[in-house]
Amino acid sequence: MEQLERIKELVKCLNDAARAYYQEDRELMSNREYDALYDELTALEKETGITLANSPTVHVGYEVVSELEKQVHPAPMLSLDKTKEVDALAEWLGDRQGVLSWKMDGLTVVLTYRDGRLSQAVTRGDGEVGEVITNNARTFRNIPDQIPYKGELTVRGEAVIKYSDFEAINASIEDVDARYKNPRNLCSGTVRQLNSRITAQRNVHFFAFHLVDLPDAGLPNSVAARFQWLATMGFDVVEYEMVTGATVREAVQGFASRIQGNDFPSDGLVLIYDDVAYGNSLGVTAKFPRNAIAFKWADELAVTHLREIEWSPSRTGLINPVAVFDPVELEGTSVSRASLHNVSILESFEMGIGDEISVYKANMIIPQVAENLTKSGTITIPKHCPACGAPTEIRQIKDGKALYCTNEYCSAKKRKLFSHFVSRNAMNIEGLSEATIEKFLEEGFIEDVYDLYRLEPYRMQIVTLEGFGEKSYDNLQTSIAASRQTTLSRLLYGLGIMNIGAATAKLICRHFQDDLTAIVSASAEELMEIEGIGEVTAESFVAYFENEDNQRRVRELLKELTFEQETREPQSRILEGMQFVITGTLEHFANRDELKDLIEQKGGKVTGSVTSKTNYLINNDVTSSSSKNKKARELGIPILSEDELIRILNGEGSYE
Repeated sequence: MEQLERIKELVKCLNDAARAYYQEDRELMSNREYDALYDELTALEKETGITLANSPTVHVGYEVVSELEKQVHPAPMLSLDKTKEVDALAEWLGDRQGVLSWKMDGLTVVLTYRDGRLSQAVTRGDGEVGEVITNNARTFRNIPDQIPYKGELTVRGEAVIKYSDFEAINASIEDVDARYKNPRNLCSGTVRQLNSRITAQRNVHFFAFHLVDLPDAGLPNSVAARFQWLATMGFDVVEYEMVTGATVREAVQGFASRIQGNDFPSDGLVLIYDDVAYGNSLGVTAKFPRNAIAFKWADELAVTHLREIEWSPSRTGLINPVAVFDPVELEGTSVSRASLHNVSILESFEMGIGDEISVYKANMIIPQVAENLTKSGTITIPKHCPACGAPTEIRQIKDGKALYCTNEYCSAKKRKLFSHFVSRNAMNIEGLSEATIEKFLEEGFIEDVYDLYRLEPYRMQIVTLEGFGEKSYDNLQTSIAASRQTTLSRLLYGLGIMNIGAATAKLICRHFQDDLTAIVSASAEELMEIEGIGEVTAESFVAYFENEDNQRRVRELLKELTFEQETREPQSRILEGMQFVITGTLEHFANRDELKDLIEQKGGKVTGSVTSKTNYLINNDVTSSSSKNKKARELGIPILSEDELIRILNGEGSYE
């Protein structure tokens, strides 16, 4: 039966995509593609009367597979039915009032307050079982730790990372291949971190969208009124608007007009009956509650023609395909380019120059290719790097196939290395844009990064370059001169060693007490003794300094630079006033007495049981359900692993 085979195919495809999205924080297809396949599956199931047991139309999400403690939700958290038609919203609402709000694109989190304090936070997970993230939630930027209401309160909302924070985090990652794909993926991974300090650094925000019924609070029978009550408790509530069947169309247009200016990610709207009792009386289907419906933006499609595939090399050698097409207007702006991400996606579109393609903006923001209407399939994967001409090779990556340049000394890699070397967290040389670096390379003024300190012989040629002059040259030399006095960790970071970020460079320098000879000759085993450095990072570091060209680069740089001692705060009494409890097995200390002695030397105190006076519980099994862990969670006391404590004692972390 042809239809049944198609159903099986769609179920597998959609389940694979959902598993990747919810469990692995990666995307196999766009939201638009997923919705189209989901709608096709729904229609086939209705037509044939066949619904497979593992169909995504009857199952919500997948089993949680992280290392966080699991918890069963009191009632299943179902997803919402959806529509892309505004008229369908008006018809659904009928003659009743509704509340229209943003459908935010992050991670749903359930907060529970007891006696006026945050007691527990749990992710949605698969809708039935979530992950306990209480310590992480306490680092969210805008949730109240205490509220006036003293009864038990449960609030559902969306944890999101704003676009401005997402862009700042990505901008701090020099390796473009390591940057995060979108705010949703970054937020999902951030909220579920085992180390709450990482969560704290990423500015997660929480927007409440549902208040569980509180009979003893005397709340009105209105969603909008309950939103207002939540605001009085200190919560940021998702932006909303009261609507009727007559006004919902205009309200949707108003929300759409604000998308471009939003600093938070959203993927549609939610409409819910304002009458709480009426909405609850409608019950639920096998998959959806009947009191609310989601509105997904009907993507504005534009048909255009592909003009070229631009292959863009990066510092690591990855060469990404970018579709360049005739400009079209989408959501009020002109669009002419869209990333195709990797070779697998390019091949799936069967691209060819001149093909007629449809394009759109995902969530009305990010340009994407929707479909290739011609599918000539004439595009060939370049056998040589567009930057240096060296042979390329296709490698298998997590999401498919990707193209790489095989030349270790590729000019694109060199250009990116220079940009990294002069960046703010490295040598901090202002006045050297990537375009200027490329020009200097073309003119032969520089060949390696140490040549930046030897530009004086080319002064006359440089000042005559377009966009340059005496003043620009003098400003550049002033910045270069300032960079000569630096720290060893800045230099290590600036060398662009794979997997060595600014923080890791500081760890290494601290461990070896800024002894460069010891650093460059360190073995992988010695490096792995440093807390926070694993095997992959250690091997990358050792491999870099085993390369003769890299050794020469460092020798030449040492002729130009002088190093100042990095300022490090004294840590002698860092635990002053802190009270600890130690439980579980230890890895870095012979016994608990040895760790207890160290804590007391640093000003702390160790007791035998967890009480309200305890500041921190130390347990290497952070997620265990031991009695001490449970007690700590009940009291809202952070649980530190032994490694986390050591990092703090070494001055590379904090308790904030």
